[in-house]
Amino acid sequence: MAVAALAAAAGIAVGLRFDRAETPVEGQTAGFAAVAGQLGGQDQTGPYAVVENWPRPLSQLPGHEDWTWGAVQGIFAESPNRVFVLMRGELPALERPEEVPYPNVGPSLSFPVSQTPFRNASVGPVASPGNQGSDGWNGWRGKLGVDARWEHCLIVVDTAGTIVEAWTQWDEIFRRPHSVYVNPYDAQKHVWVVDDRQHAVYKFTNDGRQLVQTLGVRGVPGNDAAHFNRPTFLAWLPDGTMYVADGYANTRVVKFDRDGRFLLAWGEKSTTANDATPSTFNAVHGVAVDPDARRVYVTDRENARIQVFDENGKYLDQFPTGSPSTPQVLHFSADKHLWIADNDTSKIVKYDLSGRYLYSWGSRGEWPGAMWNVHGMSVDQEGNLYIAEVNSGRAQKFRPRPGANPALLVGQPVRAAW
Repeated sequence: MAVAALAAAAGIAVGLRFDRAETPVEGQTAGFAAVAGQLGGQDQTGPYAVVENWPRPLSQLPGHEDWTWGAVQGIFAESPNRVFVLMRGELPALERPEEVPYPNVGPSLSFPVSQTPFRNASVGPVASPGNQGSDGWNGWRGKLGVDARWEHCLIVVDTAGTIVEAWTQWDEIFRRPHSVYVNPYDAQKHVWVVDDRQHAVYKFTNDGRQLVQTLGVRGVPGNDAAHFNRPTFLAWLPDGTMYVADGYANTRVVKFDRDGRFLLAWGEKSTTANDATPSTFNAVHGVAVDPDARRVYVTDRENARIQVFDENGKYLDQFPTGSPSTPQVLHFSADKHLWIADNDTSKIVKYDLSGRYLYSWGSRGEWPGAMWNVHGMSVDQEGNLYIAEVNSGRAQKFRPRPGANPALLVGQPVRAAW
């Protein structure tokens, strides 16, 4: 009986048909569709429908008619009506240029390539302010106010995509804000921001009026109990213990107690490509914890794998995420599954806690619902999925499709105190 139930839950992986609320089209089976009996179409957005024009364009702000979102690094839904969006400044709003051939470079070459995104908001000495160096704008060759604006790094939007809060008072302390969270075990709902170029982790009051704590020394890299070197993501245990993925340069995981006191760290730099050696990393990117088993899941991004540790850094297990694969985001759902957003494949991928592949969906592109380098992912209380796209320079909201198989929806996160 237990085996049958498990097989039904993992039907997408083993080829079984799901039972769904909708009646299949006469003479057809449900197959692998996210919605049973769908006539025509494809699962371009999996079990979701994209909410178009969310958030509303940045031109909703006075004086921003010619500006748009920069590289959107992180996103967090405190509720459907309060969604934090974290980005690296603003970029000029550009119309897609006409395709132009470049025969002097080579035959059959043109830019922009038809049906592909034409601008990378994250890469380049001009397109990406804050992308090089932590000392001012060292390394960035653009001109603020012309090539980019360092404004509105952290905003809050409502369910309709309207900007309702702008935390511009903190723009000056950001250089490459990387991820944003609210601790699920904190009744006061403090807001946390990781800034990898400032080598700092910030803790704000929920209304954004006060910076109440800084971990690391802002602007100073290091590899000890007091410093980070390009940290990336956070995760918590129910007792307030916090894990910091540290990160791009230090390739370690750092454990703190509930008051921010350093406890321990683990991890070494990989010395070979596609390294499978336990406890070595090539870009510690995502981190997530199982609050019951107290296991720590860590994204070893450039080695295309997830490593599993106990709460004190003892290696337990690992599994690959595919080839090619660049696992950017790691999401632990309350129903005990792991989800990643993969840059190489532009897919949202579901695994069980043993690393067994269960389902994936997604396509690369710039049309609504496509994805290009998802760097943040969050789910609200209504089941809406939010993603932050670094390369596309946008945030997107996905609403569950009527009749969609609930097993294919990205699971709710753990929420314990709010």
